[in-house]
Amino acid sequence: MSEGSRATDLRVMQVMECTIGGTRRHITDLSDGLLDRGVDLHLVVSAERQPDFRDDLSRLAERGAVVHEIPMLRAISPGRDVRQLLQISKLLRRVRPQFVHTHSSKAGVLGRIASESTGIGMRVHTPHTFAFLFEDLFGPAKRRLFFELERRLASGCAALVAVSEDEAEGFRRSGIVDAERIRVIENGIDPRPWSDADPVDVRAFGFDPARPLLLCAGLLYAAKGQDLLLEALAKPENAAWQCAFAGSGDDAHALAARANLLGLEDRVQWLGFRRDLPAWMAACDALALPSRWEGMPYVVLEAFAAGKPVVATPVAGARALVRADCGWLAASIDSEALAAALAACGSAGSEGRATRGARAQELVRADYGLERMIDRHVDLYRSVA
Repeated sequence: MSEGSRATDLRVMQVMECTIGGTRRHITDLSDGLLDRGVDLHLVVSAERQPDFRDDLSRLAERGAVVHEIPMLRAISPGRDVRQLLQISKLLRRVRPQFVHTHSSKAGVLGRIASESTGIGMRVHTPHTFAFLFEDLFGPAKRRLFFELERRLASGCAALVAVSEDEAEGFRRSGIVDAERIRVIENGIDPRPWSDADPVDVRAFGFDPARPLLLCAGLLYAAKGQDLLLEALAKPENAAWQCAFAGSGDDAHALAARANLLGLEDRVQWLGFRRDLPAWMAACDALALPSRWEGMPYVVLEAFAAGKPVVATPVAGARALVRADCGWLAASIDSEALAAALAACGSAGSEGRATRGARAQELVRADYGLERMIDRHVDLYRSVA
């Protein structure tokens, strides 16, 4: 890192409630990178969804971040939300950051209102997809409320960060904010943990090593579309596939029951939350991304870094990443189209999958490095200042 890339004159407060999955990865990677560049970093975060996030917070505190834990929860609770809004406002008056960088829905609302009401900090917001897009999770009235709230708060932001060009185009179409305030900073990763991992012994989990293995990693809920993948696996043309589902979530029991109804109990295993995901990525033949919504899925970058092709629905991020030479993109977000893409992946054989995986690995190394992501955040802070 060059001396010119250091940012010791910046004081940034990151505010995030949704510290699970890809958002957890994003905030820890971003925080590490900002600390490397000398940023005076304050974290206002919650560990209510995954208490072991406190291990990450302890490590970041040892590196110099100042951690303020506030037990924010995703669900709307007026009394609790007002108390936590006042807590964040008090912190802002004490810390007086130049930038208040909020992430996701709940922290995005609380952090931006606190910044506006105190007049402290230029506001930058990274939505990691908007809740008003989640048609299968919320009714029309609630989604309209979310849209109006986001539009109101976006009007006071110096920048709205999209984590992919696809997501940025969605922001523009929604009319949520003036196009000139939308900035694209694509997610990036360090590929080494994924390219260097030894594969797990899949036989210990009931899989047949002679048959192709699909990995699906992510939270178990409607947005991630595991139900679509189960239906695709049940199609006769995909009978050879086995699938390991890594992740936990609200829909775990319903999905397991659905798999049994479809007759998949001998081909599917539910691994729960895994810390050895690189080893599973090394062991699989392809990654499945059956999502209904995404911004820029980290798991696709991780699969690419491991040299694995991806079978995906055409969601934001995946549309650009899963090109014809890196995997198979379904024609639409439904089980029939996903089944066709999965069948094409199966028909390619091990050699065809390896060829696409190698090209995917080249892509992530060339264009989706972690250092690039961090540098672009520092550049953003300086440019809006």
